[in-house]
Amino acid sequence: MSLADLAQKVEAGDPVRFLATMAAAPAARAQLWPIYALNLELARAPWASAEPMVAEMRLQWWVDALEGLAAGRRVAGVAPELADLAEQGLDCRLLAAAAEARRWDCWAEPFEDQAAFDAHLDATSGHLMWAAAKLLGAPQSAEPVVRDLAWGAGLAGWLTAVPALEARGRYPLVDGRPAAVAELARRGLARVARARASRSAVPAMAAPALFAGWQARGLLRQAAAAPALVAEGGLQLSEFSRRITLLQLAFFARW
Repeated sequence: MSLADLAQKVEAGDPVRFLATMAAAPAARAQLWPIYALNLELARAPWASAEPMVAEMRLQWWVDALEGLAAGRRVAGVAPELADLAEQGLDCRLLAAAAEARRWDCWAEPFEDQAAFDAHLDATSGHLMWAAAKLLGAPQSAEPVVRDLAWGAGLAGWLTAVPALEARGRYPLVDGRPAAVAELARRGLARVARARASRSAVPAMAAPALFAGWQARGLLRQAAAAPALVAEGGLQLSEFSRRITLLQLAFFARW
């Protein structure tokens, strides 16, 4: 599978990350496409079968494959471009942990509490964005900034997916009352604001890894102001807002 194939895969399955990556320089895109294509596989694995045990087996294959890459082994069935990145320093153990966290998606069980929900977002969205940022050259000191933005971005994406998750028999929110949803969105906004206030901690070469959060502020503001939109599946940016935000990414690298 070529980089072009991986890019097409991301474009079809994850248009938000695709548009964000197109705002980056070609060198950064080449490093991000394999990571985002992998994330698509991890996100889809829990839904590969209506039988939870079968879905977990698919996820376990990815956990084992990523741990193999982390140990320096080439794994059959894994895109060579991802294996190349592992040899260049991609933290595949973080990605294996992200795969482990998606076991929740296999089962129709609610989160134990809000802390479990928070940890799930950090282990999925957070591990993914931090692994990408580290690969692009972010120093360890930037991790809190990256994880704050990733948590807000992950929450924004999660809130847009609530109707679909509920339709599949899942319980995506610990408390789905409008007031609780609004408060959750405000928490996400606070973390995004904290990340943006410390954006200087993330060097320019690593910034494209954070572009994936480009919709977070707009969507979370909507959810905070009109939480009923979450249950209705009505969270979305206007075309004007989308264009302006993407232009800022492309020309000013402002996430």
